[in-house]
Amino acid sequence: MIKNQQINWKEFRIEEIFEITGTITTHPSILKVNGKTPRITCAATDNGLDGFYQNKPTEKGNVLTIDSATNGFVSYQEMDFLATDHVEKLIFKGEGDFNRYVGLFIKSCIDSAKGNKFGYGYKFSQCRIRRQTIMLPAKNGKPDYAYMEAYMRNAEKLLLKRYKDYLVSVMPSQEPERLSMDGKRWKSFNINVVFPMIQRGKRLKTEDHIIGITPYVSSSSMLNGVDNFISNTNGVRRFKNCLTIANSGSVGEAFYQPFEFVASDHVTKLENPLFDKYVYLFIATVVKRLSEKYSFNREINDSRIRREMIMLPVNEKGAPDYAFMSAYMKRLEYDILVAYIKKKS
Repeated sequence: MIKNQQINWKEFRIEEIFEITGTITTHPSILKVNGKTPRITCAATDNGLDGFYQNKPTEKGNVLTIDSATNGFVSYQEMDFLATDHVEKLIFKGEGDFNRYVGLFIKSCIDSAKGNKFGYGYKFSQCRIRRQTIMLPAKNGKPDYAYMEAYMRNAEKLLLKRYKDYLVSVMPSQEPERLSMDGKRWKSFNINVVFPMIQRGKRLKTEDHIIGITPYVSSSSMLNGVDNFISNTNGVRRFKNCLTIANSGSVGEAFYQPFEFVASDHVTKLENPLFDKYVYLFIATVVKRLSEKYSFNREINDSRIRREMIMLPVNEKGAPDYAFMSAYMKRLEYDILVAYIKKKS
Protein backbone atom coordinates (compact mmCIF):
# COMPACT_ATOMS: atom_id res chain seq x y z
CA MET A 1 0.00 0.00 0.00
CA ILE A 2 2.72 2.44 0.98
CA LYS A 3 4.87 1.82 -2.09
CA ASN A 4 2.14 2.20 -4.67
CA GLN A 5 0.07 4.96 -3.08
CA GLN A 6 0.35 8.31 -4.85
CA ILE A 7 1.04 10.97 -2.25
CA ASN A 8 0.51 14.69 -2.55
CA TRP A 9 2.44 16.97 -0.24
CA LYS A 10 1.32 20.35 1.02
CA GLU A 11 2.87 23.10 3.14
CA PHE A 12 1.35 23.81 6.57
CA ARG A 13 2.29 26.15 9.38
CA ILE A 14 2.90 24.33 12.66
CA GLU A 15 0.30 26.54 14.36
CA GLU A 16 -2.35 25.18 11.97
CA ILE A 17 -1.87 21.71 13.44
CA PHE A 18 -0.74 22.32 17.01
CA GLU A 19 -1.38 24.61 19.93
CA ILE A 20 2.07 25.79 21.05
CA THR A 21 2.48 26.35 24.79
CA GLY A 22 5.20 26.45 27.41
CA THR A 23 5.59 23.87 30.17
CA ILE A 24 5.69 24.11 33.96
CA THR A 25 9.28 24.12 35.18
CA THR A 26 9.98 21.62 37.95
CA HIS A 27 13.01 22.86 39.87
CA PRO A 28 15.71 20.25 40.61
CA SER A 29 15.56 21.08 44.34
CA ILE A 30 12.12 19.46 44.69
CA LEU A 31 12.77 16.39 42.57
CA LYS A 32 12.49 12.96 44.21
CA VAL A 33 14.58 10.35 42.43
CA ASN A 34 13.83 6.68 41.65
CA GLY A 35 10.30 7.16 40.42
CA LYS A 36 8.29 6.52 37.26
CA THR A 37 7.67 10.04 35.94
CA PRO A 38 10.00 11.06 33.10
CA ARG A 39 11.58 14.52 33.22
CA ILE A 40 12.17 16.20 29.85
CA THR A 41 14.98 18.70 29.42
CA CYS A 42 16.59 20.64 26.57
CA ALA A 43 19.07 17.83 25.94
CA ALA A 44 19.29 16.85 22.27
CA THR A 45 19.65 13.14 23.07
CA ASP A 46 17.54 10.34 24.57
CA ASN A 47 14.28 12.10 23.73
CA GLY A 48 15.31 14.92 26.07
CA LEU A 49 14.99 12.54 29.04
CA ASP A 50 17.25 13.04 32.06
CA GLY A 51 15.71 10.49 34.43
CA PHE A 52 12.58 9.22 36.22
CA TYR A 53 11.21 10.78 39.40
CA GLN A 54 8.58 10.21 42.09
CA ASN A 55 6.99 13.63 41.48
CA LYS A 56 3.57 13.72 39.87
CA PRO A 57 3.68 14.76 36.20
CA THR A 58 2.83 18.35 35.33
CA GLU A 59 2.37 17.78 31.59
CA LYS A 60 0.14 15.45 29.62
CA GLY A 61 1.73 13.02 27.19
CA ASN A 62 0.95 12.27 23.54
CA VAL A 63 2.52 15.58 22.53
CA LEU A 64 5.63 16.84 20.79
CA THR A 65 8.19 18.82 22.77
CA ILE A 66 10.72 21.27 21.36
CA ASP A 67 13.87 22.61 22.99
CA SER A 68 13.67 26.38 22.59
CA ALA A 69 17.02 27.07 24.28
CA THR A 70 19.51 25.66 21.79
CA ASN A 71 18.97 23.94 18.43
CA GLY A 72 15.24 23.15 18.57
CA PHE A 73 15.46 19.41 19.28
CA VAL A 74 12.04 17.81 18.65
CA SER A 75 10.76 14.78 20.59
CA TYR A 76 7.55 12.81 20.86
CA GLN A 77 6.46 12.26 24.47
CA GLU A 78 4.16 9.30 24.92
CA MET A 79 3.93 9.46 28.73
CA ASP A 80 2.85 12.24 31.07
CA PHE A 81 6.00 14.04 32.17
CA LEU A 82 7.83 16.76 34.10
CA ALA A 83 9.78 19.47 32.30
CA THR A 84 12.57 21.98 32.69
CA ASP A 85 12.43 25.53 31.42
CA HIS A 86 12.71 26.19 27.66
CA VAL A 87 10.74 23.04 26.83
CA GLU A 88 7.85 23.98 24.54
CA LYS A 89 4.84 21.72 24.05
CA LEU A 90 2.94 21.07 20.80
CA ILE A 91 -0.61 19.89 21.51
CA PHE A 92 -2.46 18.40 18.55
CA LYS A 93 -5.59 20.35 17.59
CA GLY A 94 -6.19 18.93 14.11
CA GLU A 95 -8.84 16.55 12.90
CA GLY A 96 -8.22 12.82 13.23
CA ASP A 97 -6.22 10.65 15.59
CA PHE A 98 -2.84 11.70 16.92
CA ASN A 99 -0.62 8.94 18.27
CA ARG A 100 3.01 7.89 18.49
CA TYR A 101 3.23 7.01 14.78
CA VAL A 102 1.76 10.31 13.62
CA GLY A 103 3.87 12.17 16.17
CA LEU A 104 7.12 10.58 15.01
CA PHE A 105 6.26 11.24 11.37
CA ILE A 106 5.60 14.94 12.01
CA LYS A 107 8.72 15.19 14.20
CA SER A 108 10.83 14.10 11.23
CA CYS A 109 9.07 16.67 9.02
CA ILE A 110 9.80 19.46 11.50
CA ASP A 111 13.44 18.35 11.73
CA SER A 112 13.72 18.43 7.96
CA ALA A 113 12.08 21.86 7.66
CA LYS A 114 14.07 23.64 10.36
CA GLY A 115 17.44 22.11 9.43
CA ASN A 116 20.31 23.63 11.40
CA LYS A 117 19.25 27.26 11.32
CA PHE A 118 18.43 27.44 15.03
CA GLY A 119 20.95 27.66 17.86
CA TYR A 120 22.10 29.72 20.84
CA GLY A 121 22.05 32.96 18.87
CA TYR A 122 18.80 32.23 17.02
CA LYS A 123 16.48 30.17 19.18
CA PHE A 124 13.46 28.16 18.07
CA SER A 125 11.10 30.29 20.16
CA GLN A 126 7.33 29.86 20.42
CA CYS A 127 6.83 32.66 17.90
CA ARG A 128 9.20 31.03 15.39
CA ILE A 129 7.67 27.60 15.99
CA ARG A 130 4.24 28.98 15.12
CA ARG A 131 5.51 30.53 11.88
CA GLN A 132 7.58 27.51 10.83
CA THR A 133 6.16 25.74 7.78
CA ILE A 134 6.47 22.01 7.20
CA MET A 135 5.64 19.74 4.28
CA LEU A 136 3.14 16.97 5.07
CA PRO A 137 1.27 14.34 3.03
CA ALA A 138 -2.12 15.82 2.21
CA LYS A 139 -5.52 14.57 1.12
CA ASN A 140 -8.31 16.92 0.06
CA GLY A 141 -6.14 19.81 1.15
CA LYS A 142 -5.72 18.54 4.73
CA PRO A 143 -2.91 16.60 6.43
CA ASP A 144 -3.27 12.89 5.70
CA TYR A 145 -2.77 11.49 9.20
CA ALA A 146 -3.95 8.03 8.19
CA TYR A 147 -1.13 7.80 5.65
CA MET A 148 1.41 9.05 8.18
CA GLU A 149 0.40 6.35 10.67
CA ALA A 150 0.38 3.61 8.03
CA TYR A 151 3.80 4.69 6.77
CA MET A 152 5.37 4.63 10.23
CA ARG A 153 3.75 1.31 11.15
CA ASN A 154 5.18 -0.20 7.98
CA ALA A 155 8.62 1.30 8.74
CA GLU A 156 8.48 -0.24 12.21
CA LYS A 157 7.68 -3.67 10.77
CA LEU A 158 10.60 -3.42 8.34
CA LEU A 159 12.90 -2.36 11.17
CA LEU A 160 11.74 -5.25 13.33
CA LYS A 161 12.47 -7.72 10.50
CA ARG A 162 15.88 -6.14 9.99
CA TYR A 163 16.74 -6.60 13.67
CA LYS A 164 15.58 -10.21 13.64
CA ASP A 165 17.65 -10.95 10.54
CA TYR A 166 20.64 -9.22 12.11
CA LEU A 167 20.47 -11.35 15.25
CA VAL A 168 20.34 -14.52 13.16
CA SER A 169 23.09 -13.63 10.66
CA VAL A 170 25.55 -11.55 12.67
CA MET A 171 25.23 -12.56 16.28
CA PRO A 172 26.72 -15.89 17.39
CA SER A 173 24.51 -18.95 17.83
CA GLN A 174 25.07 -18.65 21.58
CA GLU A 175 24.28 -15.54 23.58
CA PRO A 176 27.27 -13.20 23.98
CA GLU A 177 28.93 -13.42 27.36
CA ARG A 178 27.43 -11.19 30.02
CA LEU A 179 30.20 -9.06 31.53
CA SER A 180 30.15 -6.82 34.58
CA MET A 181 31.89 -3.54 35.32
CA ASP A 182 32.07 -4.47 39.01
CA GLY A 183 35.68 -4.75 40.11
CA LYS A 184 37.03 -3.70 36.73
CA ARG A 185 40.09 -1.46 37.01
CA TRP A 186 40.19 1.79 35.03
CA LYS A 187 43.16 3.88 34.06
CA SER A 188 43.77 7.23 32.37
CA PHE A 189 45.27 7.29 28.86
CA ASN A 190 46.34 10.08 26.57
CA ILE A 191 43.97 10.24 23.62
CA ASN A 192 47.00 10.05 21.28
CA VAL A 193 47.73 6.57 22.63
CA VAL A 194 44.20 5.35 22.01
CA PHE A 195 43.80 7.04 18.62
CA PRO A 196 47.04 7.29 16.61
CA MET A 197 45.16 8.94 13.73
CA ILE A 198 43.64 12.31 14.68
CA GLN A 199 42.65 14.82 12.03
CA ARG A 200 40.23 17.71 11.79
CA GLY A 201 37.83 17.90 8.87
CA LYS A 202 37.99 20.65 6.29
CA ARG A 203 35.82 23.71 5.87
CA LEU A 204 33.19 23.53 3.14
CA LYS A 205 30.87 26.51 2.95
CA THR A 206 27.17 25.74 2.73
CA GLU A 207 26.83 27.53 -0.59
CA ASP A 208 29.50 25.20 -2.03
CA HIS A 209 27.62 22.01 -1.16
CA ILE A 210 26.68 19.90 -4.18
CA ILE A 211 23.67 17.68 -3.50
CA GLY A 212 24.56 13.99 -3.41
CA ILE A 213 24.46 10.82 -1.30
CA THR A 214 27.60 11.14 0.84
CA PRO A 215 26.87 12.13 4.46
CA TYR A 216 28.32 15.47 5.51
CA VAL A 217 29.16 15.33 9.22
CA SER A 218 29.31 18.53 11.21
CA SER A 219 28.85 19.50 14.87
CA SER A 220 25.14 18.70 15.17
CA SER A 221 24.18 16.65 18.22
CA MET A 222 21.53 14.79 16.22
CA LEU A 223 21.51 12.10 13.54
CA ASN A 224 25.14 11.09 14.11
CA GLY A 225 26.18 14.64 13.31
CA VAL A 226 24.95 14.35 9.71
CA ASP A 227 23.43 17.63 8.52
CA ASN A 228 23.49 17.17 4.74
CA PHE A 229 24.21 14.77 1.88
CA ILE A 230 26.66 15.97 -0.75
CA SER A 231 28.71 14.81 -3.74
CA ASN A 232 31.72 17.15 -3.43
CA THR A 233 35.07 15.51 -4.21
CA ASN A 234 37.47 18.44 -4.41
CA GLY A 235 38.78 20.23 -1.33
CA VAL A 236 37.12 17.87 1.15
CA ARG A 237 38.29 15.27 3.66
CA ARG A 238 36.64 11.86 3.59
CA PHE A 239 36.86 9.39 6.45
CA LYS A 240 35.30 6.04 7.36
CA ASN A 241 35.06 3.66 10.33
CA CYS A 242 36.10 6.12 13.03
CA LEU A 243 34.77 8.38 15.75
CA THR A 244 33.96 12.02 15.19
CA ILE A 245 34.04 14.53 18.03
CA ALA A 246 32.49 17.97 17.67
CA ASN A 247 35.17 20.57 18.35
CA SER A 248 32.68 23.45 18.21
CA GLY A 249 28.90 23.84 18.25
CA SER A 250 27.72 20.80 20.25
CA VAL A 251 31.21 20.58 21.73
CA GLY A 252 32.26 17.10 22.80
CA GLU A 253 29.44 15.24 21.05
CA ALA A 254 30.97 11.99 19.77
CA PHE A 255 29.62 9.46 17.27
CA TYR A 256 30.83 6.25 15.67
CA GLN A 257 30.76 6.62 11.87
CA PRO A 258 30.71 3.21 10.12
CA PHE A 259 30.12 4.72 6.68
CA GLU A 260 32.24 6.93 4.43
CA PHE A 261 31.53 10.59 5.02
CA VAL A 262 32.83 14.10 4.43
CA ALA A 263 33.98 15.82 7.62
CA SER A 264 33.48 19.53 8.23
CA ASP A 265 36.06 21.58 10.09
CA HIS A 266 33.74 21.50 13.12
CA VAL A 267 34.57 17.84 13.82
CA THR A 268 37.77 15.91 14.43
CA LYS A 269 38.34 12.33 13.36
CA LEU A 270 39.59 9.85 15.98
CA GLU A 271 40.74 6.59 14.36
CA ASN A 272 42.45 3.37 15.35
CA PRO A 273 42.52 0.76 12.53
CA LEU A 274 42.57 -2.08 15.10
CA PHE A 275 39.18 -1.23 16.60
CA ASP A 276 35.91 -2.92 15.68
CA LYS A 277 32.61 -1.06 15.90
CA TYR A 278 31.97 -2.24 19.45
CA VAL A 279 35.21 -0.77 20.77
CA TYR A 280 34.40 2.47 19.00
CA LEU A 281 30.91 2.54 20.53
CA PHE A 282 32.28 1.90 24.00
CA ILE A 283 34.90 4.62 23.75
CA ALA A 284 32.41 7.08 22.24
CA THR A 285 30.53 7.14 25.56
CA VAL A 286 33.80 7.93 27.36
CA VAL A 287 34.88 10.61 24.89
CA LYS A 288 31.52 12.39 25.32
CA ARG A 289 32.52 13.16 28.90
CA LEU A 290 34.90 15.75 27.48
CA SER A 291 31.87 17.95 26.85
CA GLU A 292 31.86 18.69 30.59
CA LYS A 293 35.14 20.62 30.18
CA TYR A 294 34.25 22.59 27.09
CA SER A 295 31.48 24.88 25.91
CA PHE A 296 30.30 26.99 23.00
CA ASN A 297 32.88 29.60 24.04
CA ARG A 298 35.71 27.12 24.73
CA GLU A 299 36.21 24.83 21.77
CA ILE A 300 38.29 21.68 21.46
CA ASN A 301 41.10 22.87 19.22
CA ASP A 302 43.81 20.66 17.69
CA SER A 303 46.30 21.12 20.53
CA ARG A 304 43.72 20.56 23.26
CA ILE A 305 42.41 17.29 21.81
CA ARG A 306 45.92 15.83 21.69
CA ARG A 307 46.51 16.68 25.35
CA GLU A 308 43.26 15.13 26.54
CA MET A 309 43.12 12.06 28.79
CA ILE A 310 40.29 9.52 28.88
CA MET A 311 39.53 6.74 31.36
CA LEU A 312 39.37 3.18 30.04
CA PRO A 313 39.05 -0.29 31.61
CA VAL A 314 42.38 -2.13 31.69
CA ASN A 315 43.57 -5.74 31.61
CA GLU A 316 45.96 -7.46 34.01
CA LYS A 317 48.91 -5.78 32.28
CA GLY A 318 47.46 -2.31 32.78
CA ALA A 319 46.80 -1.83 29.06
CA PRO A 320 43.41 -0.79 27.64
CA ASP A 321 41.21 -3.90 27.66
CA TYR A 322 39.79 -3.58 24.15
CA ALA A 323 38.61 -7.21 24.17
CA PHE A 324 36.47 -6.48 27.24
CA MET A 325 35.07 -3.31 25.68
CA SER A 326 34.09 -5.13 22.51
CA ALA A 327 32.48 -8.05 24.35
CA TYR A 328 30.65 -5.73 26.74
CA MET A 329 29.07 -3.73 23.90
CA LYS A 330 28.16 -6.87 21.95
CA ARG A 331 26.18 -8.12 24.93
CA LEU A 332 24.56 -4.72 25.41
CA GLU A 333 23.52 -4.64 21.74
CA TYR A 334 22.16 -8.17 22.03
CA ASP A 335 20.08 -7.35 25.12
CA ILE A 336 18.63 -4.19 23.55
CA LEU A 337 17.66 -5.94 20.31
CA VAL A 338 16.11 -8.93 22.08
CA ALA A 339 14.09 -6.65 24.38
CA TYR A 340 12.87 -4.59 21.41
CA ILE A 341 11.88 -7.65 19.39
CA LYS A 342 9.99 -9.17 22.34
CA LYS A 343 8.13 -5.89 22.92
CA LYS A 344 7.10 -5.48 19.30
CA SER A 345 6.41 -9.12 18.38
